[in-house]
Amino acid sequence: MRLTVAAVGRLKAGPERELAGRYLERASKLGRGIGLHPIEVAEIDESRARRPEERIAQEGAALTALMTGDHLCVALDARGQSLTSEELANRLGRWRDGGRSAAYFLIGGADGLARNLARPPDLMLAFGSATWPHQLVRIMLLEQLYRAATILTGHPYHRA
Repeated sequence: MRLTVAAVGRLKAGPERELAGRYLERASKLGRGIGLHPIEVAEIDESRARRPEERIAQEGAALTALMTGDHLCVALDARGQSLTSEELANRLGRWRDGGRSAAYFLIGGADGLARNLARPPDLMLAFGSATWPHQLVRIMLLEQLYRAATILTGHPYHRA
């Protein structure tokens, strides 16, 4: 199964980019052995529209345009479900074993993620009820995807 993290905005050079890269590399290496292709990251430019509603809509359309084929859509949103790492790993495993070809993890920009995506997300995922900067959400998501891969392989990284 192909995993894509589609995010509004670009990580600039620095510690955030380095940390995201570290988890991306780890998850991609470990995932190969369990049917999770190397994770792709797609960065969407932030909209320059004047009004937040217009920015959100334009960014949502750009994210939606990336998704192709028989895919799952996971939207990162503070109003989503808070899953344990084991629950996320189990869902990934079920999706993979169920023959899904791809999963897209969508991270909105500074104004949030569009509610009117081309279709409703299969899962709305939250990392707690706090609002996080989208750069940190990307790092946390990549770490959780790496952690999910370690759980699926029985690697000792994850400790409850």
